[in-house]
Amino acid sequence: MRWKNGFWLWLGLGVLLSGCRSLPLRELIFVTPTPRPGGAVARPAGPTPTLPPLPAGLDEEEQRLIAIYQKVLPSVVNIDVEGVEISAFGSGSGFVYDTQGHIVTNNHVVEQAEEIWVTFYDGTVARARVVGRDVYSDLAVIRVDVPPELLRPAELGDSETLRVGQKVVAIGNPFGLRGTMTLGIISALGRALETPTRFQIPDVIQTDAAINPGNSGGPLVDLEGRVIGVNSAIRTDSSAMGIPANIGIGFAIPVNAVKRVVPQLIREGRARYPYLGISATAGISLAELRARGYDVPDVRGVLIQEVQPDGPAARAGLRGGTREVQVRRASVRLGGDIITAIDGHPVASFDELVSYLVNRTEVGQTVTLTILRDGQEQQVQVTLGERPSP
Repeated sequence: MRWKNGFWLWLGLGVLLSGCRSLPLRELIFVTPTPRPGGAVARPAGPTPTLPPLPAGLDEEEQRLIAIYQKVLPSVVNIDVEGVEISAFGSGSGFVYDTQGHIVTNNHVVEQAEEIWVTFYDGTVARARVVGRDVYSDLAVIRVDVPPELLRPAELGDSETLRVGQKVVAIGNPFGLRGTMTLGIISALGRALETPTRFQIPDVIQTDAAINPGNSGGPLVDLEGRVIGVNSAIRTDSSAMGIPANIGIGFAIPVNAVKRVVPQLIREGRARYPYLGISATAGISLAELRARGYDVPDVRGVLIQEVQPDGPAARAGLRGGTREVQVRRASVRLGGDIITAIDGHPVASFDELVSYLVNRTEVGQTVTLTILRDGQEQQVQVTLGERPSP
């Protein structure tokens, strides 16, 4: 990752992993920060004006969207950052997590910041400090000391109950335009974004709600006004004023990751992840290998490519591939163990395995893997380690 024109940019990330054919991403962009001219710190804008009565003739959905905006906006903040390696001031978004002054945003918003300033919905500005950051989930927590009446925690939803086609809204500060709301739908669920750490963020939400530079860290909410995700990245092929902009493919970190990671960041300043210690074919399925004529079993599962030396999988005796072939210009090793289930839960893809490990297991926990080796099904117990630092 690098700083360019005031925003974090992932160029040539390569693939979007979704348990099916890998999709090349020409540009996958962290959608913050957007530059602030002159680097001036925002000043209070004065008291929030009294809202006028609603105009006549609004339909039910319009009234609902207005109610969502009025409910969520007081929880959303603008985040201005400045750092030694940052060529200009930049701005992102965040939302109030609790009444102790904790605010959730993206890790990439604040990871290189030396100064952080938070602007609330009424224009109040306060200096913030980083409490904890997690590169694996792209989540971070910052804290401010402000009057309690400014701290209106956002209501958190449940990302496991989401369905494709649900209407959602994004509220944030695209291009520094504070308090912007956009409307869209959930376009897909269960996406997996590969980070520069080579690990994946599982269960990512894809949406066509317009998300642009400056939206990062802001909430994606359902029509009840509950946060269901944290806006983080977009796919782009175009640009606005030289800054890549949204084309209807945005990604949000699921709120259940917030529920899991943020308490750890507040408590310890870091998050812990279970670690199996294998690499696998994330974008090439066993079905595709069979269709291409390779001799692989007719099952759904995870074909182990490599086993990390001295890792949990190696200590449990799992085996990686022994014969390398080329599939879609990628190297694939055949002959390794195939994981078909974990603790009795079937896994059809590497994404599903990662999701189970991240969401349902802990460091030090012993899990039972069902594997297929040389045509024979076996049960293997593995005690999970802790994911190493990037």
